[in-house]
Amino acid sequence: MKIAVDVMGGDYGPGEVIAGVLSWLKETDASIILVGLAEEIAPVLKGQSYDTERLRVVNASEIITMEESPAIAIRRKKDASIVVATGLVKAGLADAVLSCGSTGAQMAAALFNLGRMEGIERPPIVSGIPNIRGSQSLLIDVGANVDCRPSQLVQFAALGSAYASAIQAIPNPRVGLLNNGAEETKGNAAAVEAFSLLRQQPKLNFIGNVEGRDLFNGDCDVIVCDGFTGNILLKSMEGLVLFLAQHTAQEMGKLPSIYQKVDYRQVGGAPLLGVKGISIVCHGSSKKQAICSGMKIAAQCIVSRIVEQQEKALAALI
Repeated sequence: MKIAVDVMGGDYGPGEVIAGVLSWLKETDASIILVGLAEEIAPVLKGQSYDTERLRVVNASEIITMEESPAIAIRRKKDASIVVATGLVKAGLADAVLSCGSTGAQMAAALFNLGRMEGIERPPIVSGIPNIRGSQSLLIDVGANVDCRPSQLVQFAALGSAYASAIQAIPNPRVGLLNNGAEETKGNAAAVEAFSLLRQQPKLNFIGNVEGRDLFNGDCDVIVCDGFTGNILLKSMEGLVLFLAQHTAQEMGKLPSIYQKVDYRQVGGAPLLGVKGISIVCHGSSKKQAICSGMKIAAQCIVSRIVEQQEKALAALI
């Protein structure tokens, strides 16, 4: 197993990114390729203890910033760290790529280098949210696509179901459509049409609409929405958790362990699904522990052969 890591992305790269990678490297026998500016990587590695046989550095002379247009930057910066790292997966030199840089750039690099799966119009990002049953429900899409057609929501459902089955070992994942009501006539025109299309899929265990208040009850394994809604929801949850954590700490003097399960800084990565390769998107504010968790997610995707599982699920759509 070999994972390419774009160490230049995020708020704390390359220091915290490399720290997380080295921490994970001690827990596994896998290999790592650090991709980025060699002159910035070298000082971070100096004095660190790690297996030099399982870690190497690939220099990438350019960086794509959060302010740049992803599509334009990908074309202009051929030696950008995320482009080079994704290219290693395309060439078969790495089994997965991980980055906490620009999500748009990572998605563009995946589309350009890896390509979309057959039957996929727009690759989505899936992220887990904790539920009352002690497991996680999957929210898809959480930011890759702000405008989605009903047919694309069906594709998201298939990808999310395949991911839940492969990674969480759920034999027949329950799929729900995020909406403002449980009735099939609720929602905007896209939601109503998506409901109808999802109900026609015999290979999907579609249970109907899911309201916002039901996100955490564990009654649904895969919750489907457009990326605009999903991203706002996810970041609202992040803000609420930080608000409650701060006030809870002030009143109780400590934080209950439940907050660690919903702290985005600890969660790790979110896979970009629907592309012909494994690309793990990490939060821009990721530090050592989150990077280490993201590496574990990448490893799970590799071991479970998640790309093949998604392709099978897409082939079953009607």
